[in-house]
Amino acid sequence: MTDRSYLQSLRIPTDDNPLRVLVSACLTGITCGYDGSANGEYPSVLKLLQYDTIRLVRFCPEEYSFGSPREMCDIHGGTGLDVLEGRAKVLSDSGVDWSEGMIRASEKMLQVATDENIELAVMMDVSAACGSQVIYNGNRFAENKVYQIGAGVAAAQLMRNGFKVISQRDYASLQILYSKLDANHIIDSTALDHHEIEWYKTYFKTV
Repeated sequence: MTDRSYLQSLRIPTDDNPLRVLVSACLTGITCGYDGSANGEYPSVLKLLQYDTIRLVRFCPEEYSFGSPREMCDIHGGTGLDVLEGRAKVLSDSGVDWSEGMIRASEKMLQVATDENIELAVMMDVSAACGSQVIYNGNRFAENKVYQIGAGVAAAQLMRNGFKVISQRDYASLQILYSKLDANHIIDSTALDHHEIEWYKTYFKTV
């Protein structure tokens, strides 16, 4: 669940001192997805490219460790935090254990976040690396795929080290971010974060 109070407390950036935001590279159009694509287009994040008051630091944990293109991978037996603590594994589609490489990638992302002194991360949800709200529980290509609430390995690494993470589907939170970047932006009060949409509440029975 996103921390809107943190977003509201973010400083007002300027052209000379832009807001420092770490972002999953694929969300900005970089072709680092498992199939060599950018995993589609995400206008909610591409909009950030329009502002002069933000400095986007782009990084793809999975490409860092496994290259592109590569197999798809998912977390088995827990969440990203469980992988970091040795209670779950990251497995590729063919069953290869990628846990060590994913942990190494998460440590690199943490290093980037620390070195760049980032103030927020915007990351690709559902990813075994970058998911922050929802990830798969086991192989996403299974006949009866299962979702779970939780973070991927890289997002969990950032979170447990004090960094705030939102996803490209946290539209209400992104509205707050836009308003920080542009004083003339009018917040859309109808926008919802991922945990507020009907699918999430129904699937996870949070109503």
